[in-house]
Amino acid sequence: MAKDGGSKKAPKKQRWYKVLGEAYRVAKRTYPWARWALLGAAAAGAAIGVVPAIATGRWITWGIFAVLFAFILPMITLTRMVRTASYKQIDGMPGAVSAVLDRIRRGWTVQAEPVRFNARSQDMVFRAIGRPGIVLITEGPTPRVERLVAEERRAIKRVAPNAPVHVINVGNDEGQTRLIDLNKAMRRLPRGITSQEVAALARRLEALSQKSLPIPKGIDPYKARPDRRAMRGK
Repeated sequence: MAKDGGSKKAPKKQRWYKVLGEAYRVAKRTYPWARWALLGAAAAGAAIGVVPAIATGRWITWGIFAVLFAFILPMITLTRMVRTASYKQIDGMPGAVSAVLDRIRRGWTVQAEPVRFNARSQDMVFRAIGRPGIVLITEGPTPRVERLVAEERRAIKRVAPNAPVHVINVGNDEGQTRLIDLNKAMRRLPRGITSQEVAALARRLEALSQKSLPIPKGIDPYKARPDRRAMRGK
């Protein structure tokens, strides 16, 4: 049987050194001193093996450890730098919360698009459903987004009056949760419903999502998403 000439070839897997190069460029855009941090981590890793080698005279054994640590410590450092750099590069952009919610772990039903928004100020409210109940995540100054949160609370109360509702205000102002800490803040919320209730609640709220207005021009959360590989630090 002849092969379909119009079929697309599977994308080639990126080589590991290209992935490292991409991760380094992401880190360097935010941290110009990234090179020196990695060199320092490599030197510290090598010292972990060299110092015991001098003390014991076992150069082969501890030399192997020195090489391993000289590679592992810079990788750990680069991973952390890439993670924080990726968040900093999208922090403050409209829809940045969506980029974080898109990577959330299992156990959550996430509404990637904002359920409430103000086209003029670009304030947004996103919704996630999990064991804690319903979590509303806001973008924008806390006093200014209160009206949007109140509107969404009223809509939720019509279809799920007994569901627990939590609000997390994302931002850098006093009393707000930093973007990089959003996932952690959601995990710390107390559990209020069962896994079965999560699924049932998600189905109830699906109708609200279908009735929501389209996102206006200039507010596209997907454009704010950082490179997933870079955020993982791989």
